Amino acid sequence: MSHGDTASRWLISGRVQGVGFRWFVYRYAEELGVQGWARNLPDGRVEVVATGEPRVVEQFEQVLHRGPLLARVEHVEKEDYPHELAASKPFDIR
Repeated sequence: MSHGDTASRWLISGRVQGVGFRWFVYRYAEELGVQGWARNLPDGRVEVVATGEPRVVEQFEQVLHRGPLLARVEHVEKEDYPHELAASKPFDIR
C-alpha cells in the first residue's frame, strides 16, 4: 500500500449471497487493481474490504452499489478501515 492509499470496509445487504456477488466484486477488484477481500457473513450480508488509490476505491465502491445481474443491493454501509489491517496482496475471496 502506498502512502496516499485509502482503506475502506463495506457491508452490503439485500440479495447478495448465492448470486455471484463475491466473484463479481473480485473481477472488478482485479480490473481496477484494488487489494483486499470479500466474504459472506452469517447474517446474509457480504463484507468487503479494499485498499488502493482514493479515486480507484471510489470507482470500486460504485460496483458494490450495483452488484451482479441476479443481486439486489438494498443497502451499502461504509466505514474507514485501519490501514494496518488492510491486505497488501491481490484481492481475495474468503
